Amino acid sequence: MEVRLNKSPLNYRDVLALLGLSILSVGAYLFVSHFYYRLGFPLDDSWIHQTYARNLALRGEWAFLPGQPSNGSTAPLWSFLLAIGYWLRLAPYVWTYALGVVILWILAVLAETAVRRFVPVYRPRFPWAGILMTLEWHLVWAAGSGMETLLHATLVTLVLVRLAFERRNYFCLGLLIGLSMWVRPDGITLLGPAVATILLAETSFKHRMRALVNLCLGFCGLFALYLLFNLVLSGLPWPNTFYAKQAEYAVLQQIPLLKRLALEAVQPLVGVGIALLPGALITAVTAIRRRAWGLLTGMAWFLGYASLYAWRLPVTYQHGRYIMPAMPVFFIWGLAGLAIFVLCTSSRWQWVLSTFWKLSTGLILLVFWGRGGLAYAQDVAVIESEMVTVAHWVSANLPANALVATHDIGAMGYFSGHNLVDLAGLVSPDVVPFIRDESGLRKYLNERGVEYLVTFPDWYPSLTRDLQPVFQTGSPYTPTLGEENMVVYRWSNP
Repeated sequence: MEVRLNKSPLNYRDVLALLGLSILSVGAYLFVSHFYYRLGFPLDDSWIHQTYARNLALRGEWAFLPGQPSNGSTAPLWSFLLAIGYWLRLAPYVWTYALGVVILWILAVLAETAVRRFVPVYRPRFPWAGILMTLEWHLVWAAGSGMETLLHATLVTLVLVRLAFERRNYFCLGLLIGLSMWVRPDGITLLGPAVATILLAETSFKHRMRALVNLCLGFCGLFALYLLFNLVLSGLPWPNTFYAKQAEYAVLQQIPLLKRLALEAVQPLVGVGIALLPGALITAVTAIRRRAWGLLTGMAWFLGYASLYAWRLPVTYQHGRYIMPAMPVFFIWGLAGLAIFVLCTSSRWQWVLSTFWKLSTGLILLVFWGRGGLAYAQDVAVIESEMVTVAHWVSANLPANALVATHDIGAMGYFSGHNLVDLAGLVSPDVVPFIRDESGLRKYLNERGVEYLVTFPDWYPSLTRDLQPVFQTGSPYTPTLGEENMVVYRWSNP
């Protein structure tokens, strides 16, 4: 049995209310950021997308460094959307924040619609599921991050929600999966639940073959263009980040696998997710009883997605941003289970328990929304007072033709106007084979004729040990996190 479409559409009041809440929620984070230090983005990678977008809009080229085409952007579709802001002269901030608000709003409407269709007796006076999405701190943080994270989360959620319904348009699902790869390469994993649903839910060989053909027709066109795009730019089928990130963090694979799995699994639970976990389990049990294959394959994808990152890229910094695209659908399952439990309450103790569950969910949601706003402001302060400050200093004080090596290329590429050597391998992929080998990096920098090195001292202790500092940010924010300030070194080539 599959989840049947329950026609309980949102009215205009609900849709507009969710838009208003999305604006207020993201606006509150920006307000806190402004008064904590200043407006900006909480990740240096955000400036990578802005640099690609600006060069596309103003120079008509897909390049990070002018005149040097590259595929260092993991999310070509996101960079293209940002480029529109430069054509409208609303970049880099206004347009980017507006995109984040709109995507958060769409995700909230999608979540509310999904819960109403999953639970036919759910007829709320207020769109509670959508409201939760607009206040969930991971999602608000992502909306203001300037990154592709929330766009990818929306596409993932849309695919998995549509798979759970009885009537499926596999051609459209294929298109969505193909489109998701233009936002993140891991979108290809969505083929897994789509194919599994076809094999389990379709009732005959003929129907299965027709569904598989339609899925492939929708997917393959966009996928082929994606591969061609990367091959033309770099000669490789995947973006440079696909290889560079795995190489840089390969050392983390030495952590026991079970510990890595636990670290990934806990990320969605930091906040309201812990209160929604019982609801997700209720939804899973209900899906098993009903043999709702589309729902179950989506849940299997969620577990597999977290396991994939634990296996190949076990990084959980920046609030688990790599696993964030899987969070909204988990919240939807949790909300559906909560609705099932609350609306099917028949005894007094169940009423007491459901009331406690609802109140605790709301309280946790609001507490972490507030804490998330402070975390967002602190993250922005670090990037602005370190990476952006250094980039402006380099622009104003170093010779225009100086070759600068740095690990964080985003703000440097956007503001400094200098040629760069990328120690992270995103636009300098030739460093990937020795990305964590400081002796190999030293030799490479000497061969490239690098004149300055920009980094945090503890990231490359061997490289920086005997170098002469020419500038240090003095930011008060980074030391509070136990880190050193970013330094510009004069490179010594013996």
